[in-house]
Amino acid sequence: MKIGLFFGSFNPVHIGHLIIANTMATTTDLEQVWFVVSPQNPFKKNKSLLHEFDRIDLVERAIADNARLKATDIEFSMPRPSYTIDTLARLQEKYPQHQFKLIIGGDNLAQFPNWKNHEKILEFYGLYVYPRPNSAPSPLEHHPNVKFIEAPLLDISATFIRESIKKNRSIRYLVPEVVEEIIERKRFYI
Repeated sequence: MKIGLFFGSFNPVHIGHLIIANTMATTTDLEQVWFVVSPQNPFKKNKSLLHEFDRIDLVERAIADNARLKATDIEFSMPRPSYTIDTLARLQEKYPQHQFKLIIGGDNLAQFPNWKNHEKILEFYGLYVYPRPNSAPSPLEHHPNVKFIEAPLLDISATFIRESIKKNRSIRYLVPEVVEEIIERKRFYI
């Protein structure tokens, strides 16, 4: 099976993430998209990061009705910060029957050469790139293992959602209803 891997903090998961994942699962040759919930992004600071078990719970509830979307906690048991190449190797070892592709936003493509072992990721896995606002040009745009996917141009940020919660503003329609209910009930991000 060909599986797209959508890495992120998902802090919290929002409709932008879900739209991109569903677009990848329904308009490309990917048979499934797995949300790889990262305990800690090596490029981001750790403040205001909800516990990884809460974040994966929110993702699982958000995608529960879509058989083509899955969540994985593969990085929870790995050294931190976890690097994409190490996670890809672990997944390939655990699921040798699958072919994995990495899903990234166009804004990350310009930074991709800074990633650990980015050449190996390109060579052995390849990238499915979705559009993002203000994406800088990248020398990798014409690489044979970089595939651009037509998808809605979305600029919804988890930071905006967390700030809205802190200011007691509505997050309705920014996150799935079930995610909004859990955030309110458990008083996350306050």
